[in-house]
Order: sequence, then C-alpha cells, then structure tokens
Amino acid sequence: MNGNKVLDLSYHLSLTAYRWQTMIDLHSHTFFSDGVLVPSELVYRAKVNGYKTIAITDHGDFTNLDFVIPRIKKASKELSSFYGIKVLAGIEITYVPPKLIKKAVRLSRKLGAEIVVIHGETPVETVPEGTNRAGILSGADIIAHPGYITDNEVKLAAKNKVHLEITTRNGHNKTNAHVAALAKEYGARLVLNSDTHEPGDLLTAKKIEETLRRSGLTARDYATMRDNSHKLIERR
Repeated sequence: MNGNKVLDLSYHLSLTAYRWQTMIDLHSHTFFSDGVLVPSELVYRAKVNGYKTIAITDHGDFTNLDFVIPRIKKASKELSSFYGIKVLAGIEITYVPPKLIKKAVRLSRKLGAEIVVIHGETPVETVPEGTNRAGILSGADIIAHPGYITDNEVKLAAKNKVHLEITTRNGHNKTNAHVAALAKEYGARLVLNSDTHEPGDLLTAKKIEETLRRSGLTARDYATMRDNSHKLIERR
C-alpha cells in the first residue's frame, strides 16, 4: 500500500469515527406534515444517533406556512435547550406553482424559517416543471432531491450559492450521481440530508457511506458537504 492510500484510509477511518458526534441533517419531517414522529421524539432520536444539528422542514404551501413554522420555531428553542443539539426551524416548500415559490420563500423567512428547502423535481414524483429553476432564483437555501437537474440550472445554483441535496432517501436518491457529477463540474455546493419521515430514515455512518459510494462521492466529499451545511447554518 503506498503513502497516498494509507493517508486516504486513515482519513476515512477518522472521519467515520467523527461522524457520530457531528452529523448535520437539514431536511426532516414530523407529523406536522407526512412524518410519523412528534418533534420531541424526532429530535431525541437524532441526538441518540449522534446528530449535532437537525432542521425540521415539514412540507408547506400557502395553506399552512403560518401554522407550521411558528410552532416548530417555538419547539426548536426548547428542544435545543433540553436535548443539547442544535434544532432549526425550517420548511420544505412543496408543489407550490413555480411562479409563486419566491413569494412562499419570503413569507417563510418572515415567519421565522431558518432553513428553507424547495421540494425539487425528483424523478419519483410529478413535481411541476420549472420548480428547480424557480427555487434556485427564490432565495431558498436547498433544492432537495433535484432529480435530473440541467447543466444550466446547476450553473445557476452555483452562481446564486444555492445548495443541491444528496439524499439518503430511497427513490429520491436515484439521481444522486447525476447531481453530484454536475455539481462538481460547475462548482455548485452540495449538502447531504436524510429527508427523514420515520425513525429508520435518520442518518447513520453506514447509511452515509453507502450513499457516498452510490453517488460517486468520497469521504472527503462528505466532509465538504458537512462544512457546507455548517456554513449555511451560520449564514442563517
């Protein structure tokens, strides 16, 4: 084994051990939308899994933004204090007509959303065409599971400093390799999230490693994605 391989292996092993205390996940759901857990249980289970930070980003449109965001905002402060991990109040803007996405993002920010995710054009759902582009131009933070996002949209995401998601969620993860390759080519920022809906969806070291492998990414790429998430949190 040559020196470079030894270095890579050493880095990989140290990163694997480090993950358990530093995982950041900026896409999760509770029973305020289609998740199965109350916020308290989701956050505590994340803590047990080794999370450092979790964003609760339930699905939203104009019918429920003013209901969900303030309640998650209040809960996030209490849970952060009692459970000792950072909990962020967010929203995943979902199936909003593309021309109205920017308006939804602005309203979400006004209501206190710290992380705004756009439900991207995943290949396993019938998301309105144009959602990815509208989301990138809206001032949102993350385009979740952006599917077969185009070269021009990735270039636009890089220019606007909008993050593209690599997801561990089955189905949505079908296009991870496509997203990763274009992001690397054009310098767009990636983040890795779980899109958790139930306990088994939460991130683990094994799940992260498997997702990286299937996406054509490395442990070093994961470190960069985690740094991107951290900087995004600090920016907000």
